[in-house]
Amino acid sequence: MNRISFSLAGIILALLVVGVVSNTLTRHLIQIAPMVIALILAILRIHWSNWVALPLFMFWLAVMAFIWLFLLGIARVVSGHFTPTEIAMTIIIGILCILGILGALRSQSRATNFVKIFLFLAFAGFKLLAIWMSYGSLPFHFR
Repeated sequence: MNRISFSLAGIILALLVVGVVSNTLTRHLIQIAPMVIALILAILRIHWSNWVALPLFMFWLAVMAFIWLFLLGIARVVSGHFTPTEIAMTIIIGILCILGILGALRSQSRATNFVKIFLFLAFAGFKLLAIWMSYGSLPFHFR
C-alpha cells in the first residue's frame, strides 16, 4: 500500500470513528464518498490518482486546522463541542493529510497538466458537493 492509499484509508476510518462518536454516521458516510473513490483509484495504481486525492487531503487538513484554531481560542471558523475522541481524530487526520499531500506531490504522473488541473478541480467540486449534501442542503435529504 502506498502513502496515498494508506493516508486515504486512515482518514476514512478516522472520519467513520467521528461519525460514530458524534452520532453523525450518515453525514460522515456521505462526506467520505469522494475519498472512497480516490482510495479505489489509488489501490488500482491509476497513475493520476494523486491528483484526485490531493484536493481531498487539502480540504480535510484545512478543516482540522480550523478545528484546532477554535479549540485553541484563536479563531471561530468552526465551533462546537469536541469529545476527546474527536480531538484525537483531528490529530490523526491532520497527520495523515500531511503525509497524503507529500505523497501526492511526490508521485509521478503521465497525465497532462490539463488533465491534472481538471481532476484536481473536479474532485474539489465533488468534495464540496458531498459536504453540501451531507448537511441536507439539497432538495433531497439523506437523514
